[in-house]
Parts: sequence; structure tokens; C-alpha cells
Amino acid sequence: MIDALNNVEAITVFSDDVALSREFYRAVFSASVVFEDEVSCMFQVGALVLNVLARSEAAELIGPAAVSEPGAAASVMLTVNVPDADAACAAVRERGVELVNGPVDRPWGRRTAVFLDPSGLPWEIAQELG
Repeated sequence: MIDALNNVEAITVFSDDVALSREFYRAVFSASVVFEDEVSCMFQVGALVLNVLARSEAAELIGPAAVSEPGAAASVMLTVNVPDADAACAAVRERGVELVNGPVDRPWGRRTAVFLDPSGLPWEIAQELG
């Protein structure tokens, strides 16, 4: 890989409802808002910037590539490494978020569970099993 491409700084998530997504990321990730306007909201999540952008604005960024339709099948999943998957799952549930699956021990040495953001983006909770 080209050395200049080895520092992922931000991920942009296309949202069907930026206000709902803003509340979700504040509640579930306790994320700090670093910028927001009518069509977007940026959060600091660890070393990563998570940019929630209204789906209606996505074409300007990625065009002429197509923007997925609301509710389209997932084509990406983001993973959060945690020391205790069961405790992280309990914390997510306490915030009113339903798990899609898990927690379950995987053959590759991780205990995982998945939940969705308001626009259907899957987030995986993953604990390394020792």
C-alpha cells in the first residue's frame, strides 16, 4: 500500500435521519461532537472522526459513483474492540439498542455481537478471547 494511505482519519456514514443518528452516537458511543450543521454531524470516537452525513448530500462527495438506497443491504461493518463483549452488549442494550446477534464465540478467537445504527450501518463489538 502507498505509505500516504496508511492513516485512516475519518469514516463518513450516510444517514437517513441526521438528528436521530446524532442522538444515537451521543448515547451509544458517548461521542463528542466536533462539528455539526443542518446536514451533518462529526464525532470524535477515539482516534477516529465519524462523520454522519445526510444521504441526500452523499452524491456530491462520491459522484459519479452511486449512493446506496435507504435500507439497502450492508456492504461494510465497523468493529469496536472491547475488553468485555458481554459488558459492552449490556451497556448498548441499556441505551435502548437491540443486538442483531450475539454475543457469540467465533472460531477465529473473538466473542462478537452486532447492532445497527439508525440507518442500518452494522457495528460489531469484538473481544479477543485468550
